[in-house]
Amino acid sequence: MMAASWATIWISALGIAIGFSLGVPIAVASLRGRAWAAVYISFFRGVPMLVQLLLAYYALPFIGIDLPAIVAAVGTVGLCCAAYMGEILRGGFALVPKGGVEAARLLGLSPRQILLRIQLPIAVQAMRPAIINEAILIVKASSLISVVGILELTRSAQALASSTFEPLPSYALCGAIYLLINVSLSLLARGRPA
Repeated sequence: MMAASWATIWISALGIAIGFSLGVPIAVASLRGRAWAAVYISFFRGVPMLVQLLLAYYALPFIGIDLPAIVAAVGTVGLCCAAYMGEILRGGFALVPKGGVEAARLLGLSPRQILLRIQLPIAVQAMRPAIINEAILIVKASSLISVVGILELTRSAQALASSTFEPLPSYALCGAIYLLINVSLSLLARGRPA
């Protein structure tokens, strides 16, 4: 079950990293009123992740895109996470003082430098609890990737319960491991106040 726990952790971590990386441009595009950002956010927040996983793994081959299970799983988790991170960061960008951005422009910083050096650090610090909460939700939602055949924590618990005919210890251990991972993540949100 330890190997499956590590699989859950690294798949979740990759999904969160992809989600955050894509969430930044989605947040910026959303603030600028880009229609594609609204459509992206609506789709990935409106369709359950389980359905997204099934579409990525079973429907994409019909149009010639045959993804390995791990790529479909990590990609779906990352793309779904990006929609939520985009909305979280959009809220964080709204909290950035206009005066700081104007001062950075006067100092000659490029829009990219202003985004990376001023706006993003302030937004991330302000929205840290929401970002950590999204990370926790992604770890829990990673249990859904078992439907495409990935041996992660929940699927490992199912296999163990099936082989021992004792579901309670298997699922209790699974729940305890998820709790340990998520409590560790929640401690990150309790850092120094902004």
